[in-house]
Amino acid sequence: MSVASRLSARFRLVVRVSVLLRLGLFLVLVFGWWKWPGGSWAGAVSAVGGDRSVSESTWSRLIVEADRLHLPTKFLKQMPEDFIRFEFDDLRTYAAEYHPGDHRMVLNRSLSFNAAGAVLKPLRTMTHQELQVLYHELFHGYMDYLTTLEDQGGEAGGTPELLRFARKQQVCRYGTAAIVPLAQRPHEIEVRYLTEAESWEALNETWAVFIGWVIWNQLEMQGKYHGRPERQKEQWAERLKTAFAQGEFRGYYVPQDAEERRVAQKRFLGKPSQLSWSEAEVLMSQVLDFSVESFRSLKRSQKASSADETPASC
Repeated sequence: MSVASRLSARFRLVVRVSVLLRLGLFLVLVFGWWKWPGGSWAGAVSAVGGDRSVSESTWSRLIVEADRLHLPTKFLKQMPEDFIRFEFDDLRTYAAEYHPGDHRMVLNRSLSFNAAGAVLKPLRTMTHQELQVLYHELFHGYMDYLTTLEDQGGEAGGTPELLRFARKQQVCRYGTAAIVPLAQRPHEIEVRYLTEAESWEALNETWAVFIGWVIWNQLEMQGKYHGRPERQKEQWAERLKTAFAQGEFRGYYVPQDAEERRVAQKRFLGKPSQLSWSEAEVLMSQVLDFSVESFRSLKRSQKASSADETPASC
């Protein structure tokens, strides 16, 4: 074989090896462990094949990322990894939905990774508003979990403490509620006797509004007063006091009566039926990750506003 022939054969071999190496690299990128926050792309895609595996993967990643962002995880860690099933859709009427019948949370596709509707996008890439919506729905999931636990006899054969408190508040605060017939006239109210389903939804929505408010304001204060924790606490307390004074913690319910639903899909609660300070106390201590010191400080700052609160019948 001539020198030219040997060189030509070697050149062809080099070209073939180069092509194979490029093909191998391409396959590794597509099917291998391509890392992204909270896991691998390949792992996320393969998890979609089974509802249980994708729920567990999403849940464990959510808790890790929430801890990193210093968001509340106390109530999240009490729920099993596969309890809530996440779904995504192009929602029009609501920002998100929770269906307790099948423990299903439906979020807008904008909250999914690359808006693809497959898995939850990393929490660090969400806006404050998106995290507020997410936590609002997560709390609905938690209340669903507590009622499910109660139906099953509870871990210790009884009803969870938060649920006992909720049942009591449902009767004495939300059984008879002030509503706003016209959303454009928030100061015009009328009293309604709510059904059991309506009062339970009114309580759940009111409490979830508070949870979402806490998340949004916590993130806002962290960003505005970064590195100044005392200033964060002061401003957060002032915002809380203002929110109570302006009646921001109001929920809603969907009327059970079909004729009334034709008039209004939602009935919003009026200021007299806003969240009470005692309810906020329970939520901060039993659901949110408030330290004893922070809680005492807030309680002192809210003393004046809570003294003006109309005492509940319970």
